[in-house]
Amino acid sequence: MTLTYDLFWSFRSPYSYLVTKRLAALERDYDVKAVVRPVYPIAVRIPGFFKQVNPMWPPYLMKDTRRIAEMEGLPYAWPSPDPILMDMKSGEVASDQPYISRLTRAGVLAAERGRGLTFLDEVSSVIFGGVKNWHEGGHLRQAAKRAGLDMDELDETAAREADRLEAVIAANEAAQKAAGHWGVPLMAFAGEPFFGQDRVDHLIWRMKQHGLRKRG
Repeated sequence: MTLTYDLFWSFRSPYSYLVTKRLAALERDYDVKAVVRPVYPIAVRIPGFFKQVNPMWPPYLMKDTRRIAEMEGLPYAWPSPDPILMDMKSGEVASDQPYISRLTRAGVLAAERGRGLTFLDEVSSVIFGGVKNWHEGGHLRQAAKRAGLDMDELDETAAREADRLEAVIAANEAAQKAAGHWGVPLMAFAGEPFFGQDRVDHLIWRMKQHGLRKRG
């Protein structure tokens, strides 16, 4: 029997990017399937979060994520542009968020088309992989194509179904809280939350107790 787990994931989270290839490898090697549930970043989900955060956290995050990327052999740079429009000094987040809305809605559609994890992998590899102006030209189109999807079709559908997709995202965020954590990446399996890119081994260990088997 194929095991499944919920994956709560954000297009602005460097840790989400850094875990994705390991989750893709898990799905390739084992009889398991991620139920991809995109959520908005904490900057959107928790108003005023960056006005209250400890000032030591952002520089540590940058050092930590660079270190993880180096260890994993992944290209890494902070996105240009940032998927969230905000003033990094004041922590003020803009009310209109065209980049993250586009990405998150497209992620929901990709999941509905059965290509969720592949889409997350390809798109985050562009956004965090050092590609400047990732939102322009054919960058996202090519990433979607590699995932077996059409970015223009995703954008057109997202425009028509914006209200429905926002409801799905809100439901994902409610399910994330119910799973037992507010952060991403969050893997939820058998009623247990596994928060962070460094919890994949723990997730696999628990899944093996539930009969996880290698493919072929």
